[in-house]
Amino acid sequence: MHVYRTASRARQRGLSFIGVIFIGLFAVVAFAIGGQSVPIFLEFQGIRKAAAKAAKEGTTVQEVRNVFDRAAQIDTISSIQGKDLEVTKRGDKVVVSFKYSREIPLAGPAYLVYRFEESTK
Repeated sequence: MHVYRTASRARQRGLSFIGVIFIGLFAVVAFAIGGQSVPIFLEFQGIRKAAAKAAKEGTTVQEVRNVFDRAAQIDTISSIQGKDLEVTKRGDKVVVSFKYSREIPLAGPAYLVYRFEESTK
């Protein structure tokens, strides 16, 4: 009597429960960090816009800073103020530069730090 195995065990595919938990945890962390990062990048775009406006409209350092501060109030910019701007001239053109950083607390002593540096052209 010969016994032949006609059906072998099908190889199982898919994720284990631990794998699903790990992917879910990763997704939650990614969404949490992303949710805090989006406003930071939106504010950076507002700062760039306000600096460009200040460079166009201002002719003196104080005028540039005042124009920036007015635009910052409208766009609710809180990371940087007019006094933090570096205002220079290249030829007859006003150039506004800025540099600042923002932190997102992760866990305990760990932070995610965004550093921004820009100059109008």
